[in-house]
Amino acid sequence: MQLSIKRVDRLVGMTVLGSLLTVWLVLTGFDAVTQLLRQLGLVGRNGFTTLNAISYVLVTVPRRMYEMFIFAAVIGGLMGLGALGASGELTALRAAGMSRLRIAASAAGVVAVLTVGVTILGETAAPWGDQQAQAMQLRMKANNLGLSGSTGLWARDGDRVINAKATLIKQVEGHNVVQLADVRVFTLTPDGQVSRFDWAHSAQNDGRRWTLEGVRTTTLDAAGTHSSSAASEPWESHLNPRVLEQSVIQPQYLPMRDLYRNMTYLTRNGQNPGIYAVTFWGRVLYPLNTLVLVLCAMPFAFGALRSGGLGKRIFVGILLAIGWYFLQKALVNFATIYGLPPLPANLLPALLLSLGAWLYFRRKL
Repeated sequence: MQLSIKRVDRLVGMTVLGSLLTVWLVLTGFDAVTQLLRQLGLVGRNGFTTLNAISYVLVTVPRRMYEMFIFAAVIGGLMGLGALGASGELTALRAAGMSRLRIAASAAGVVAVLTVGVTILGETAAPWGDQQAQAMQLRMKANNLGLSGSTGLWARDGDRVINAKATLIKQVEGHNVVQLADVRVFTLTPDGQVSRFDWAHSAQNDGRRWTLEGVRTTTLDAAGTHSSSAASEPWESHLNPRVLEQSVIQPQYLPMRDLYRNMTYLTRNGQNPGIYAVTFWGRVLYPLNTLVLVLCAMPFAFGALRSGGLGKRIFVGILLAIGWYFLQKALVNFATIYGLPPLPANLLPALLLSLGAWLYFRRKL
């Protein structure tokens, strides 16, 4: 009896889906528990409670799911096809005339559908959760600082209240330097009235002092308001650059729209977008990298049809997939150091691996 194509897709897809979800749950759970143990070690500092530790881990679960999915897809895909091979169903499908590419496409189809949802998760719930977690950590380390996803960084510095719409990391001579963008400084009188307002395009610290760039100053007194402007001026502030650096949401935890905004800001000001550009293109190519890794891991499951050692083949496939992942990171870092364009650096490894998968399945058709 000739097998129905839809029935075959359902068989392969559901088997791979079950294995993938199981592996995904285990990897995410292990990562979350590990982080929970670290956070519990901070309980008691500056009012940080056990409930805060649990809340911190819970709000970061979406980001952990996003990061672990690519590994779960590779491992789950191999385990799913491996289960079919162990039961003889994979051999039956091959004997019925199903090509390896057709079977791999059924497995990759399930991964592709899940990848769409995971990508949306990585652009919505994951960044929101990381902002909440960052705010918790910042409140524990510095009571005079606060973060808001919509209004940026807030700080109290003596009789002044400071707001920066964006806190960026830029690289200067190989070191990360924090830069505040769209800075507003409100100077208050003892009775809480605003006596001076400063707006600056940016502010940065050279290790010794702060400097405001593109400053407009408005003072208020009994005679009225007075305005002035300056290209730059020193800023006497007690803000700690190291604490501010810890307040910056890491680029890999930002949604693509914020990464693009920061890239545009740095480029417009003649600065290297650096890590923001690398992270942005990595996020854009995330679905492609996931599917390529899954397809290129499939041959290790098919290899068990001709010889034993399925567990060994799956193990080797997992090692190669993870090894390729870190190799890609190394190539991207190499391109960043030597000033190569970030898009080709992110795209080249995936293209090479896609070529290898295409040659394999073409030969096996």
